[in-house]
Amino acid sequence: MAQESPKNSAAEIPVTSNGQLEDSHEHSFNRDLKCSLPVGLGLSETKITSHGFDSSKEGVVEAGQFPSKGSSASPKSSVISPSSAAASRLAGQGCDLIIPTGGRAQQKSGPVVLADEVKNPAMEKLELVRKWSLNTYKCTRQIISEKLGRGSRTVDLELEAQIDILRDNKKKYENILRLAQTLSTQLFQMVHTQRQLGDAFADLSLKSLELHEEFGYNADTQKLLAKNGETLLGAINFFIASVNTLVNKTIEDTLLTVKQYESARIEYDAYRTDLEELNLGPRDANTLPKIEQSQQLFQVHKEKYDKMRNDVSIKLKFLEENKVKVLHNQLVLFHNAIAAYFAGNQKQLEQTLKQFHIKLKTPGADAPSWLEEQ
Repeated sequence: MAQESPKNSAAEIPVTSNGQLEDSHEHSFNRDLKCSLPVGLGLSETKITSHGFDSSKEGVVEAGQFPSKGSSASPKSSVISPSSAAASRLAGQGCDLIIPTGGRAQQKSGPVVLADEVKNPAMEKLELVRKWSLNTYKCTRQIISEKLGRGSRTVDLELEAQIDILRDNKKKYENILRLAQTLSTQLFQMVHTQRQLGDAFADLSLKSLELHEEFGYNADTQKLLAKNGETLLGAINFFIASVNTLVNKTIEDTLLTVKQYESARIEYDAYRTDLEELNLGPRDANTLPKIEQSQQLFQVHKEKYDKMRNDVSIKLKFLEENKVKVLHNQLVLFHNAIAAYFAGNQKQLEQTLKQFHIKLKTPGADAPSWLEEQ
């Protein structure tokens, strides 16, 4: 059982009328006694009695033993919470006053910072997934409706015709590119064979005295054909590289923009259909907010659709100009090189390559010399 604390064990703190502490020996003794109080005292263990600053009586702080759990004993005096002024005076004397509340240490006072409510990243991701799912559902429904012939779609006849022509031309250019690559491979094999045949004729020309001139003529002819074949091979490879850039980069980039335009068109039609269905329904307090929200989403996707349509029109225009310029030069190169090769006009063939600034790679030119390696 806890015992009640006697009142005669209280520590007295003298206070003058102006609120300042008296500097006396007795006050020093009382301050030392007060500082030696146990730290774990509860709120009911301490009583602060103040008679005001205008009174001549002294303020008394009485400390008693905290009753144990389940005990019926209680302090005889009523408990008065210490005021902020009294706590400030106690702290000014060099003593820490710790008053536990509810069995837990009271947090130190300080500035209170009210931070904005932090958004939950999981909720943001969930909201993004919800919007994506809703948009995907609307677009899928629009695509199925169009394939079944039930839904309407927005069509720009002039732009759609240009896109169809572009896709058809891309297939034809890919076929030309594939055939040109096959011709290059076969020509390379023929040039390699002619070079080997010329070396064989030259070797026999040295070893067969009776056929020295005949083998020598054929060796020179095959070496000349191999040289001209290498020149023609350089022109064909240049033609292949230019057409490949046109087909697989320039046209492909335009078709990528076309795909984005088609996706924007599907979204635009999906939200347009949704808005039309809501407008056909009743208008009440529940449907009006939905109609307003649908109208806003429809306007957003309409602006996106108009922007993508404008981008596709501009890219198709520039692509057509670039295609004509590139193919004109490459077709002239291909024709002149083939004609000069089969006509045996070596000077014309070399002049064609100079006209288009084509430099042939000599065998072993890519490999560094032993001096460069050092």
